Amino acid sequence: MHHSSFNQRTISAPVSCQGVGLHSGAKVDVTLLPAREEHGVVFARVDLAGKPVIPARSQYVVDTMLATTLGKDGVRLGTVEHLLSAISGLGVDNLRVEVNGPEVPIMDGSAAPFASLIRSAGVRVQEAPKSFVVIKKPVTVVDGDKEATLSPARSFKVSCTIDFKHPLITDQSFELDFSDHSFSKEISRARTFGFLKEVEKLKQIGLARGGSLENAIVVDEYNILNQEPLRFPNEFVRHKILDCIGDMALFGRPVIGHLRVHKTGHALNHKLVEKVLADPTSFEVVEAHKGHVERLELRLPHLGGALEPLVA
Repeated sequence: MHHSSFNQRTISAPVSCQGVGLHSGAKVDVTLLPAREEHGVVFARVDLAGKPVIPARSQYVVDTMLATTLGKDGVRLGTVEHLLSAISGLGVDNLRVEVNGPEVPIMDGSAAPFASLIRSAGVRVQEAPKSFVVIKKPVTVVDGDKEATLSPARSFKVSCTIDFKHPLITDQSFELDFSDHSFSKEISRARTFGFLKEVEKLKQIGLARGGSLENAIVVDEYNILNQEPLRFPNEFVRHKILDCIGDMALFGRPVIGHLRVHKTGHALNHKLVEKVLADPTSFEVVEAHKGHVERLELRLPHLGGALEPLVA
């Protein structure tokens, strides 16, 4: 096993991209900057006086209605989940993300543009060991017919089922084990989706202004309205997993546990993270010293797959 897998990671050089905010419709620039060990992922609103920062941690989640919004001292930043999914999916621990607007741009509705941005910067292995949130006992949250559970496992796994009672998106289930699948290949390209009726409603109340067939799969009663074919037959459930990975990133550390979700959304994912953090007996923070890891017999995530060539 490549020892660097146990170490914290940042990027080698600053990189930027530009896109449109899904809800605001405004052009936004995003710059990713390398950060020191133990820094974590922190967002900075560089368009505001003093460039206020908001750490990417669950205590700063202020809204989960249509996307995950972070806020601190009255400063907000929306739609962080796809970027966080890419950062976490590629095993990056320490990063400063500078955004010059109220919302991370939607790009093509997936995490792929952010993943390729990170890859273009290069990933740098740091000296300090990573630490993991290791789930010690099952924790479940329920809301009507929606349910999310984190339970002990030897790696980070996500199992997701969706059911929209729709001819095109009947039950879809997908399970991903991060020790043997690559985030880049299986998940990052899955785009967000919406129903035409909902999109129209959102536009009426001044939201989804930047929403278009360029950055979402839009479905009406019977058809997919996009010209571009689906990227996967089960792209919808894969995108839900992409969202879950972004929401779990708000633990502030990689998770070792099995996340099982049924019809979940950002609100329930966030409740689950909060419930785990509120119960100290439900998890342990483990630093990845070799002995520790062997004692727990963990298969650490991000070991193989996408990143090894970058750090060879």
